[in-house]
Amino acid sequence: MSVKRVLLKLSGESLSDDKSPISDISLSRTVSEIKSACSANVIQLAIVIGGGNIWRGAEKNIDRVTADKMGMVATVMNAMALNDALIHAGVKSRIFSAYGVCGFIENFNREKAVRSLEDGYTVIFAGGTGNPFFTTDTTAALRAAEIKADMLLKATQVDGIYSADPKKDSSAVKFDALTFSEAIEKRLKVMDAEAFSLCMHTKISISVFDFYKDGNLRKVLNGEKIGTVVS
Repeated sequence: MSVKRVLLKLSGESLSDDKSPISDISLSRTVSEIKSACSANVIQLAIVIGGGNIWRGAEKNIDRVTADKMGMVATVMNAMALNDALIHAGVKSRIFSAYGVCGFIENFNREKAVRSLEDGYTVIFAGGTGNPFFTTDTTAALRAAEIKADMLLKATQVDGIYSADPKKDSSAVKFDALTFSEAIEKRLKVMDAEAFSLCMHTKISISVFDFYKDGNLRKVLNGEKIGTVVS
């Protein structure tokens, strides 16, 4: 199998449970899935992780810009937890943050990030884009373009993209494949329109899959047809 460079977009919820924003059990499972998938495939893996498990939106007395900055800090905390857990599991890992955290994490540098991937490190991108008003989905599309990833993997709690929320609408229809234009026109909410648009222009396909089913990350990297592919 030829070397592939992949960007995995994880939600903050991949580290949490009902009791804790960062759960040992959830964190260990996420690390196990990443380690298993990487050991079975010759890939270069980058990760963008969200912060919703720590910061779930602005309160009415907090300005949107301030709230978004708090969200960026939350992604940094998640990245630090994931990074340490990966290293503890024997996976070489390194963090770069777009949002400066002096003395804790190195600021994002595209050239260093690419070299780290080539040297066998799993690279975690934290701090969003470094600017308010942009989601971590858009961050994932941006970083995927910057490192010239072959594919963006969107880890979700459902087994692909549906016409509506399958948890709320029993008549929702699953799509096995979509074009970017179709995803944007249908206003499918699995990712932001900005993320879809950026991947369309940079020709990076997106695979949306159920990360919470054991082994699915490895299956996606093996080229198995699960979830929904947007291209």
